[in-house]
Amino acid sequence: MHDYLQVATTTETKDAAARIATALVERRLAACVQLTGPITSTYRWEGKIQSAEEWLCVAKTRRDLYELVEGTIRDLHPYKVPEIVATAVVAGSRAYLDWLDGELLPQASDHA
Repeated sequence: MHDYLQVATTTETKDAAARIATALVERRLAACVQLTGPITSTYRWEGKIQSAEEWLCVAKTRRDLYELVEGTIRDLHPYKVPEIVATAVVAGSRAYLDWLDGELLPQASDHA
């Protein structure tokens, strides 16, 4: 069984979120990216507590693709320090995980 991840990032606009989502799916780095928003984020930045309206992207992928997912998000992201966090999927529907595998780049071991 492959190791699966959900990778989250937030952006300031729906358009920025959609660009990231489309790029990840087109490159087969994510099988699906869900966009949620607008949400309100409260955080400390440069010594001040701030709040901002943001859009949340959650990408479904595999652990072996994480570096490529992170690189793609960094390349397209408008923030100086974007949130990019991965959460392990500890269990999931076998049918869904099989679909996910079929939509992602194959693992190197799948070619052997």
